[in-house]
Amino acid sequence: MQKIIDQWLFFFVRQKAFAVLLGVVFLSQGCASLVIPPMVGPVVKNLNRQADIELVCDGAPSYLLMLDSLLISDPDNVRLLIHGTQAYTAYANLMPECGRPERAVVLGERAREYGLRLLGTSKGLAGASRIPLAEFSETLRSAGSGDVEKLFWGGYGWATWIGFSKGAPAAVADLPKVEQLMLRVLALDEGFYHGGAHLFLGIYYGSRPEMLGGKPEVSRDHFERALALGDRRFLPALVAYAEYYARQTFDRELYVRLLEEALAFDLARAPDLTLPNVLAKRRAQKMLTQVDDFF
Repeated sequence: MQKIIDQWLFFFVRQKAFAVLLGVVFLSQGCASLVIPPMVGPVVKNLNRQADIELVCDGAPSYLLMLDSLLISDPDNVRLLIHGTQAYTAYANLMPECGRPERAVVLGERAREYGLRLLGTSKGLAGASRIPLAEFSETLRSAGSGDVEKLFWGGYGWATWIGFSKGAPAAVADLPKVEQLMLRVLALDEGFYHGGAHLFLGIYYGSRPEMLGGKPEVSRDHFERALALGDRRFLPALVAYAEYYARQTFDRELYVRLLEEALAFDLARAPDLTLPNVLAKRRAQKMLTQVDDFF
């Protein structure tokens, strides 16, 4: 399954990150905890405002190294695990744009590692990959609103690895657990991250033909809800809707309309989503040139 364009793309300018890394070496576990809010928080908030994809490709490795170093000092820190999962998920999906698609597999493995560790901080979900599906689903029923962020990002880190696994049976077998995670997120807070759980489920149910278990109408409903919750400002939802529903159902008119809407969107309307929206526009442009190949 191809992943959402994303959507959660982060970077840190090399020189600044290197200076931070020098400081990290001298941090004890307690000191690492103290430095997280003032240092990491503002960086994460500003990353999605970047429009220079080449700068992201060049600068992101330093940011990832910084997070890895902080997590060595404080391995169970929930906030760091969230940032780490987001960053590796985003950078893995960015690799084709950076001209290094082969690196996506390795980065996806780290996204899964941090995602599973993040899930493990919720009651009953330690070792989530080894829990039988029925027990996993039952445990999720006890998750509350305070777990939404963990469930969502943990699930996306896990899904990133699955997406780059090239159909490996062991990876594909984990998809129902990610589905359950996203369904629980919907039950607790369907609007979280621009309706991101709806977006995942739209792709999940729309990526296969009906004869192989696909649910196109369910997929459409999830995409429409994601667009409504995101006020049609999160362009990856428009592009994924075109790719995983309109194309699968041979709806050329909808396909073209969604992609043209994405291309016409003024980036200034959503400055905090600049980078994922720039990537979505690139994808939309490419997909429009392929209309006659699919319809």
